[in-house]
Amino acid sequence: MKKIAFHLNCLVHGGAERVVSNLANKFAEEGYDVYVTVEWIDKDEFRLDPRVHHVNVGLKPEDEKKGRWVKFGLRIKYLREFLKEVQPDVLCAFMHRPNFRALTAALGLRVPVIISIRNNPEPFYSGRTDKFQIRWLFPHAAGCVYQTAEQREFFKPYLQENSRVIMNPVNRKYIELPDPDYEHQERCVVQSSRLVDFKNQEMLLRAFAKVHAVHPDWSLKIYGPDSEDGTKEKLEEIIRANRAKDWMQLMGGTDRLEELIPKAAIYALPSNYEGMPNALMEAMAMGMPCISTDCPAGAPRVLIQDGVNGLLIPVGDEAAMTAAILKLIENPELRRSLGQEARKIREIAGTDEIYHQWKDYLEEVIREREGKKT
Repeated sequence: MKKIAFHLNCLVHGGAERVVSNLANKFAEEGYDVYVTVEWIDKDEFRLDPRVHHVNVGLKPEDEKKGRWVKFGLRIKYLREFLKEVQPDVLCAFMHRPNFRALTAALGLRVPVIISIRNNPEPFYSGRTDKFQIRWLFPHAAGCVYQTAEQREFFKPYLQENSRVIMNPVNRKYIELPDPDYEHQERCVVQSSRLVDFKNQEMLLRAFAKVHAVHPDWSLKIYGPDSEDGTKEKLEEIIRANRAKDWMQLMGGTDRLEELIPKAAIYALPSNYEGMPNALMEAMAMGMPCISTDCPAGAPRVLIQDGVNGLLIPVGDEAAMTAAILKLIENPELRRSLGQEARKIREIAGTDEIYHQWKDYLEEVIREREGKKT
């Protein structure tokens, strides 16, 4: 039985975490021996199949008071000890720091490491230390999974030929839903993500306040947990300032999005940057007419053809968000048309389709490793 290991910070709700949990569960279902290694374990996590090994390779309680560089070394040490003990056939790292951590821990161990870029690389990989680590560590990677071609372009000349561009998988529960009841949806705009700065929900609230002045029978609901970076408090202040507690609501986290999202009439994504936004893909798979900012690295642009299966607006453009919401409110037929076209994402982003792309790639890397051994 082949061993596949994943490495990331945690499995608390987020885009990369959702992808890892979906892939780990699917590989386990298909008979692989699967490990998910994390830096910490939290109660609010995506569920793993009981057959998946959930391994904490993070700092121990007695390590927390140690210095920054000592803790950095210990994180590498604990992950390296796991790799020596388990000897996975391949290690797949997700996100910025786990990518560098996995490559460092695996040096000299003959464990091929696949890294994965999960967001707009510009804010995360442009610092002096990042550029040094890219030059030093990226040549040791067996490959890389990008979400868009624009991400791959950023890292030239590293990880080009031995890389793949693979979309995120959409969970089967969103794909198997019937079409929304477009005639009887609530007069509501909805958004679903963590309450966190870069999602720019502040812009969405300000835009919707202007929408509500024109259509006071419409409301806005945001589903998602608090990231505790101060964003929730800022959103609450906007709601108070507009006396909007009855028509702009922070609903908190939920595991019932497949039930709640289709009840609304419009989905909006106001982010400043994204990788491949799972929440947007899920909304499209559910048949929602979607408005998204045209984030750097091109993911929404990959998903949405403006005016065909959704609407794209410039990043940070409050007036454009207001105008787009008003356009869909005042044109029910356009909402239906965009939603029905959006559903076609199911044909290319189902869990099984994306799983087979990952499986083919990892099997190729494993075969290459076995060839080098002989």
